[in-house]
Amino acid sequence: MSTQRAPKVAGIDSTVPSPPHTAAPAAPLTPPLPSGELDPGGPLQDRLAGWVSDLTLLHELTESLIRTGSLDDALHEVLRAGAALVGARRGMAVLEPADGLGPALTVGLGLAHAELGTIETVPRGATSYGRILDGLDPLTEGALPRPIAVPDLRGDADLDPRHREVAARLGYAASFALPLATERAGGLGALVWLYDEPAEPAERQRHLVGLYGRFAAEHLARLLEVRRARVRIDTVAEELLPSRLPRVPGVQLAARHLTGPRGGGDWYDALPLPEGALGLAVGSVSGNGPSALAAMGRLRASLRAYAVMEGEDPVAVLSDLELLLRLTEPARSATALFAYCEPPSRRIVLAGAGHTPPLVVGPDRTEYVETSLSAPLGMLSCWEAPSVELSPAPGETVLLYTDGLLRRTGDAMDRAFARLHAAAAGVPKADRADPGAVADHVLRTLLPEGLDGRGGWDGRDGRDGRDGMDAGGEDVVLLAARFE
Repeated sequence: MSTQRAPKVAGIDSTVPSPPHTAAPAAPLTPPLPSGELDPGGPLQDRLAGWVSDLTLLHELTESLIRTGSLDDALHEVLRAGAALVGARRGMAVLEPADGLGPALTVGLGLAHAELGTIETVPRGATSYGRILDGLDPLTEGALPRPIAVPDLRGDADLDPRHREVAARLGYAASFALPLATERAGGLGALVWLYDEPAEPAERQRHLVGLYGRFAAEHLARLLEVRRARVRIDTVAEELLPSRLPRVPGVQLAARHLTGPRGGGDWYDALPLPEGALGLAVGSVSGNGPSALAAMGRLRASLRAYAVMEGEDPVAVLSDLELLLRLTEPARSATALFAYCEPPSRRIVLAGAGHTPPLVVGPDRTEYVETSLSAPLGMLSCWEAPSVELSPAPGETVLLYTDGLLRRTGDAMDRAFARLHAAAAGVPKADRADPGAVADHVLRTLLPEGLDGRGGWDGRDGRDGRDGMDAGGEDVVLLAARFE
């Protein structure tokens, strides 16, 4: 007769003895409490659970904040997160750096643009955010402004009459303002959240929003430095490019320039030449930042000199440019295209060094100009490639561009070329007589992010390179010449 075995549970053989180092199940630490008595460990466990919950929430909110790449986006995110922390529904953020160097921005949460304007009609000294910005209240330790809570605007006898009127019109009854400041950068601005009924944040809420606000201020200070550096780079690039395009009989010109977030070395030029001729050039210098801008300025100035001396021979112009680049900046390469134009006869002779082919856009055709394959300048010991001659028909526009236009699409190069061709072919007939309208249509079709101001182009003539931090990383140049 077999010995009866103990049943197995979840795959564990209960007959196997426990190892010597395994202790027997411990008895409960405390006996059950009599009915009606509270567990003394309960409040501590609740506090620990609350701390864990708060830390998790702060982690999630700060993770969302650091994913923002522009001041506008960061301010909106800070307002949204702060509203969740203090239990408000509406608010506004005012960025106004104390050093006076700007930029000054105001964004709202749950407030329309007109409502923000209405709040701004209240005298600054009568508002909590205004007192923070103007330093009218005592400072906390570390010389930083302190938060300001107004739990009942309607019951505040000292409230400015205009403030009372605006609060009644917009329907808010309390406010809580938080300074945006760091010890290194000083005051950056202020946040204010508005309550529909008399209220103020609890101590726990104040603590959480204070921690979040300090992190947000550091993040905004970094974005502010990036924004200012970008403006400085844009200013330098603007000074290095033509301030205006020349007027030459027989041809209309338009240019568009989009600066990448780090500032690249893409450039264009148009210069009158002897006997009514016109020189057109586009190019790109390797690298980015101030050094690339400086190299671009030197290269463009040199090309202008070579074009005046021997512009009728574009190959000679680029050969001289290649020699200069190889001798003065051996670690840098560049692409370039130079076109010698005779507008009265609509004759163009051009040569390119590692550059994208021009695109001819007209009523009866949209096609790329066949150019010879050649290496960029500075890549070979000696550069030379044959030139190409073309004769655009009356009313046709020749588009010269840098490869940043293709790279910003995010597509493979062959597909990007096809998209550019389709965009140019789709220019409305009403716009074909204006080279600026042709360029704008191409940019709108290929780079829709340019419409929101982040790509550095806003559809106006000339150049504009503001706040492109979260746009594509490449510079873009587009030079359009329409022949009559």
